[in-house]
Amino acid sequence: MSTSRFSIQLRLSAALIGAVALSGCSDGVDFDLRGTIGGFSTEDAARSVQTADRPAPDNRGVISYPHYQVAVARRGDTVADVAARVGLPAADLARFNGLHPGDTLREDEILALPRRVAEPSAATGAPGGVDIAALAGSAIDSAPDTSVSSQPLPPAQKPAPKPQEPVRHKVKRGETAYTISRLYQVPVEALAEWNGLGPDFTIREGQYLLIPIKTGEAPASTAPAAVTAPGQGSPTPPPPSAAEPLPDEKIEAAAPPPPPVSLGEPTRNDSRMTMPVQGKIIRGYARNENDGIDIAGDPGAPVVAAADGTVRAVTADADKVPIIVIDHGDNLLTVYANLDKISVGKGDRVKRGDRLASLRGGSEAYVHFEVRKGFDSVDPMPYLK
Repeated sequence: MSTSRFSIQLRLSAALIGAVALSGCSDGVDFDLRGTIGGFSTEDAARSVQTADRPAPDNRGVISYPHYQVAVARRGDTVADVAARVGLPAADLARFNGLHPGDTLREDEILALPRRVAEPSAATGAPGGVDIAALAGSAIDSAPDTSVSSQPLPPAQKPAPKPQEPVRHKVKRGETAYTISRLYQVPVEALAEWNGLGPDFTIREGQYLLIPIKTGEAPASTAPAAVTAPGQGSPTPPPPSAAEPLPDEKIEAAAPPPPPVSLGEPTRNDSRMTMPVQGKIIRGYARNENDGIDIAGDPGAPVVAAADGTVRAVTADADKVPIIVIDHGDNLLTVYANLDKISVGKGDRVKRGDRLASLRGGSEAYVHFEVRKGFDSVDPMPYLK
């Protein structure tokens, strides 16, 4: 995805940021969860899923599903080439997929069609099916000119059923092929094969992706199931406690609550956070959609620490745009993304208002700012008022 369309989505990395707080950040930070973060990764679960092959298109490249159609690009195709082949205006097809008519496509790349075209059939080179028009024409051509005769017609054949319809996902800002594959629990390689992605799995905002159809999970065990006579029911497995008695329960007195810290829930005193940049909020907080706020300002304007703390990570997203994570204690963190000219390093102590970086230039002159308590994002606005 190009950096001109960059926006941070950290909802899938909440567990990672929690790990930053709990572990003291002795290791590098992987905000796209492509590293080795142990139990927080769902990569193994996705890899264990088996998926079907994508259906074969007709000779125009069209695949029809019950509720939508897609077109598959050939090597060297532009959007206009595909549009001409399927019989749609190039501008309409390009606009629907967030592209321009002259954009070159990868071989096997998927384009969503804005409206239905003629269904794939034998006449369009679709695999299987019966071309009724050709069958009737052949019968007429073979009929004798001077007499009327009858002959048995070939048995009627049902048209080939439409393939099972996969989920069609429209890419949002900040999403990557990895986050989408984990969202739907499918291997990222299968996602790439179904959609003709390149070797770097690059996707773009507004692109439609077909989510591969799952055919099953890897078997958990090969032991044969117990067989019972008809009508006898299935044997009930013994409960875990039948093997050995449970240990005696020990009830300990609850530990006293920890003393309050200045950066807990915001109060009406000087412990509130300061705005990380002077500007206008252009996008508000919406949990699981935008886990922070976006604040626009002048290009090159300073981005400052919202409160005292320790820099726990200076990393970058998949598009190499820097991200800073600051630990304020008591499992409270702030996240600053979409930055330029970083002026702090991991382990630095910062005070409220200290300069961390600068805003990027042009239309990207905004900072994405998050406040997190442990694993969860919280609305930053109560801390900034």
